Amino acid sequence: MNKHIYILVLVLSLSILANAQQTPAPKQSKSILILNAKAHIGNGQVIENSALGFKDGKITMMADATTIRIDKSAYDITIDASGKELYPGFIAPNSTLGLVEIDAIKSSDDENEIGLMNPNVRSIIAYNAESKVIETVRPNGVLIAQITPRGGRISGTSSIVQLDAWTWQDAIMKENDGIHLNFPSSYKKSGSWFEPGSIEENKDYKTQINEIITFLTNAKAYQVDNSKERNLILESARGLFDGSQTLFINANEEKQIIDAVQLAKSNGIKKMVIVGGYEAYKTAELLQKNNIGVLLKRVHDMPEHEDDDVDLPYKAAKLLTDKGVLVGLENSGSHERMNTRNLPFLAGTCAAYGLDKEQALQLITSNTAKILGIDAQCGTLEIGKDATLFLSAGDALDMRTNKVSHAFIQGRMISLETHQSVLNKRYKEKYNQN
Repeated sequence: MNKHIYILVLVLSLSILANAQQTPAPKQSKSILILNAKAHIGNGQVIENSALGFKDGKITMMADATTIRIDKSAYDITIDASGKELYPGFIAPNSTLGLVEIDAIKSSDDENEIGLMNPNVRSIIAYNAESKVIETVRPNGVLIAQITPRGGRISGTSSIVQLDAWTWQDAIMKENDGIHLNFPSSYKKSGSWFEPGSIEENKDYKTQINEIITFLTNAKAYQVDNSKERNLILESARGLFDGSQTLFINANEEKQIIDAVQLAKSNGIKKMVIVGGYEAYKTAELLQKNNIGVLLKRVHDMPEHEDDDVDLPYKAAKLLTDKGVLVGLENSGSHERMNTRNLPFLAGTCAAYGLDKEQALQLITSNTAKILGIDAQCGTLEIGKDATLFLSAGDALDMRTNKVSHAFIQGRMISLETHQSVLNKRYKEKYNQN
């Protein structure tokens, strides 16, 4: 009986996987003009009545419609966006979108590689551009993601993709942008979420740090010693020392962050970012001084310590921003892929706890683009950048008014249909509901 149930579940799961996402949009062939929308540029600026034009996937005009003369005949398509709000596409960093489809089906889970030090693991190779989860995040304005591996001490290498593609090759915006390090914790928690135990010192902390130092020392030496036999693992870390790749350090504790920054600097790492950063506000001066950005862990969470402010996760972005630290938001954790659609509402919460709306918007647009090194291409609505943007009925950081009517990725108007919206329409028709 159990065998039959397993087969049934497998068949149903495969049928879901076989029903791929919406067909990717064709390359932009007609120039488009969007008029009269309230434009949130992504750099803090707002244009109440805007005119935005784009052609061949690039923004060619971004202006105040009340101060310029516009020749509509120069554009093939004009969209009257009166009453709507215009935004740059939101960016989801440190994401496993496309790496896992169904957690319970092992063959659809490819986020974690065996081994401790895996800088040679390229997450982009495992990225499934036809994941049905991807289509569920676009209707909320999430149009770009950093596809990131998990596991080990060094998880591997991430790549940045746009979320409307046939294959991983089509999706790439920036390949192998960074290497991800899980820095050891100085303490260990015993017990579980439903029965917490005590907090104990991690007696292996120094040993684990020495393992990282040894790896980085060997990797750095390998780059200048051409006489050795090829070592793919050490060779894959080359970008950390020549500045072509960023070291993304997963660390939450104050001690972790301080030790991680010192370790990276002393070993010649040119660019680094703190991921998680729960106690990063305690090290803000160090981070600001060394020009190190922070991708804050999911802010819709509980405080980690008994003596923390109950609203610390919500106001952490404000605390860091006020100290001059470049801050973005990430959404890793339980059900992270499905929760990616909630990224704009994480920013909305930060706005409710200290930041103004345009600063909060920057957490998932221009700030994240700068942290990921793609700000010359996206993150703001500026001439010369990709036309990756969307129109919403209202404030896109508010779940009540985030209602996307049009979305474009590199100038291509993408489908906002999902398997969920298809089922919604189907059963509304069945029961004659409007």
